[in-house]
This record gives sequence, structure tokens and C-alpha cells, in this order.
Amino acid sequence: MDLQWIAVRSKPRAEKVAFDQLTKKGIDAYLPLVKERRKWSDRKKWVELPLFSSYLFVKVELKNSIYVLQTHGVSSIVKFNGTIATVQESVVNSIRWALEGGYELEPTEYFTQGDEVEVIEGPMKGTKGIVAEVKGEGRLILKIDALQQAVAVHIDTKFLQSAGKKRAPIL
Repeated sequence: MDLQWIAVRSKPRAEKVAFDQLTKKGIDAYLPLVKERRKWSDRKKWVELPLFSSYLFVKVELKNSIYVLQTHGVSSIVKFNGTIATVQESVVNSIRWALEGGYELEPTEYFTQGDEVEVIEGPMKGTKGIVAEVKGEGRLILKIDALQQAVAVHIDTKFLQSAGKKRAPIL
């Protein structure tokens, strides 16, 4: 058997349902979860949320991926140019070991050249721009239309969001 890890997209907020259903079918699945403190109007509570919203990993033979698609909670299998995208076992294990080892992993948005972004924290809060270039980790060159200038600034990606998107409060 040639089992490979693939990325699977779940239906919105159905990652745990998809994971449970895949496991019940005897399919090896991995849903990386992180603990996060959330605030409601009347209380604060620790909740387990998927590290990657709407994604989980499944280990199957590629020819049997139809069984994954026929699972309640699963929306699609991630493909690039029509080919199922495989994930190296070392990547899945690294995520698993980091979480089990107590490391605090937090998902960050993945920005590429041309993305419209907004700064959500710090002195440039509220500034909107376009990612002109990605220079190493967290270093973006933003084009700011209002100034008709480009500014090279080191901004941690956790302080950015896609323009027009709102994040849940993190405490």
C-alpha cells in the first residue's frame, strides 16, 4: 500500500465532524488543534480550534480518495492543477510534535504579491495597502495608495489581515 498524506477541506466549521467521521471509517486522519481563549459577552473560555481553519490531513492511497470525499463534513480534496496535493509525512509529524511538545503554534495569514491587506495593530493600524513584495518572514513592502508611495516595513503577519476581513477577538 502506498499511503500518502493529503490535505482535505471540510465544510465550514465542520473540521471535528469530518475528523470523527473519517476515523469511524477507519481512515487515518489528523486534525491539529490549538487552545485559544475566547470571550463572549458573559464569560471567557478556553476552546480547541483547528490550527488551519477548514482543513485537516488524511493518510490514504490516492486511488481511494473517493472514500474521503464521500465522508460527512468533507467538502473537497486540495488539488493543484487537477492533481491531488500530497503533504510530506515529515511536515505532518512536525506539526504534531510541535503541538504535543507544548509549542504555541498560531496560524497566520499567507500573503503573496498583489494581496490587499490592512494593518490591524501597531502605529500603522488601519493602514491599507497592497503587498508589492515579500522579503523574508514578516517583511512586506506595502504600496499605500493614499500616499502614492511604497514603504518597506517589517510587520509581523499576525498584525495584518486581508483587506475587508474581520478577525475574532483574541485574548
